[in-house]
Amino acid sequence: MNWINNLVRPKIRGLLQKRDVPENLWIKCPETGEMVFHRDLEANQWVVPSSGHHMRIAGKKRLELFFDNGAYDVVETPEVVADPLKFRDEKRYTDRLREARSKTGLNDAVTVATGLLKGMPVTAAVQDFAFMGGSLGMAAGEAVLTGLEEAVRRKTPFVLFVASGGARMQEGILSLMQMPRTTIGVQMMREAGLPFLVVFTNPTTGGVTASYAMLGDVHLAEPGALIGFAGPRVIEQTIREKLPEGFQRSEYLYDHGMVDLVVHRHDLPETIARICAVLMQTPVSAPEPEDLVAAEPETSEAPATDATADPEPEAATGAAPDKDAGDEETAPREAPKAG
Repeated sequence: MNWINNLVRPKIRGLLQKRDVPENLWIKCPETGEMVFHRDLEANQWVVPSSGHHMRIAGKKRLELFFDNGAYDVVETPEVVADPLKFRDEKRYTDRLREARSKTGLNDAVTVATGLLKGMPVTAAVQDFAFMGGSLGMAAGEAVLTGLEEAVRRKTPFVLFVASGGARMQEGILSLMQMPRTTIGVQMMREAGLPFLVVFTNPTTGGVTASYAMLGDVHLAEPGALIGFAGPRVIEQTIREKLPEGFQRSEYLYDHGMVDLVVHRHDLPETIARICAVLMQTPVSAPEPEDLVAAEPETSEAPATDATADPEPEAATGAAPDKDAGDEETAPREAPKAG
């Protein structure tokens, strides 16, 4: 009977036990509730194929999708004091920072990088919402300011992908001071005559919206992004009125002039490259003459008549053109009759 205990029973237990399936294989669309396989979602740049809903995307992945061939160089940002106020609520602020860094692999919410966009040198920065909600603290403020200074030094456009819940409360007034500091950096870009483009992603709220996020030369937004200072629920409770449908979404802000363009994630690199080329007055390469000739449609040659004679030889002799000939030439010509 040992063979039953040693062979049969373990196989039966193996059939009855539940297999461990990773929880992140299927992702639910927030709009339609559809379950999407994670590899299909990743292949489509984290945009749900059926509904077009733009999911949040990691900062490093966004930079890879933005720059040519996914190649870029990370710009080192200055170190700051980790916990200047010795803040503690349910957890120590240092413990929250440690958990966020372990989870995301980032030092803080903002990453600055340089690279090529359609062959054009560009400096870009991205706020990662996964790092404490992309909140603006001393480190994030230093990173944004460093990116602006790097763009001025390299004389390149600066593109900022924004995703934030606002200022970081654990740093108090020191967090709020990053708002005027980054505004000074934007002014440096203006004085240098360099374009500053802001791309709103979901969500962009709080002190970030109240500072550098709304100071761009051109404001772009991904579809369905939440953009505002206070959230819709807070506004409804304050004014005690129902807000319009789609209030504070990128399409609503586009209709009311706060956003210049709502661009699909797939089209962002191409659109930003065209805007930067126009603002930087980058010369556009003209097509070769052979290409123009090949592109011209073939037309049948009309029979040559006296009325279609080239008047240039007569003008070259210095003789004044005959008035009647000029009138005759500008008069509408009859189509030749078929013989």
